[in-house]
Amino acid sequence: MAAEKLTKARLIQILILMAVLITAFVWRTVTYEENTSIDDSATNCLITAEYCAVDGSNKKLGLSLNPYPVVANSEVTLRISNTNVKPVAKIEGVDMFMGTIPVIFEQQTDYWVGTFSVPDCVHDTMEWAITVQQGSETIIAKFTVQK
Repeated sequence: MAAEKLTKARLIQILILMAVLITAFVWRTVTYEENTSIDDSATNCLITAEYCAVDGSNKKLGLSLNPYPVVANSEVTLRISNTNVKPVAKIEGVDMFMGTIPVIFEQQTDYWVGTFSVPDCVHDTMEWAITVQQGSETIIAKFTVQK
């Protein structure tokens, strides 16, 4: 393609296009808000020794993971005790989004059991959060997964 002379019309076209792009970039940069969904009413818990006790509305709820410590790509059992209401739970990465993993619960004698597995991460350890909806309550329990 032969080089063409820069005409006044082409220069105006290039300048208008640059002005539009710069305006869009500045507008997006100034108006950007990071969406973080922090539930202030949620009860937080850290599962450190395979068990975490949370004070619920009426009684103390127990959350436990088996096996503990959790290993990536292996089946993990989440057990929630002291409840009559079927819980709804999902697993999400804390520092890195690796998708949302649902937990399906089945009722045992006096507790609920759900199974899930977390995927491998490029890091040696990764922190995950279990968000449990228990009636009108929300419980967020964090745990660490080793590679």
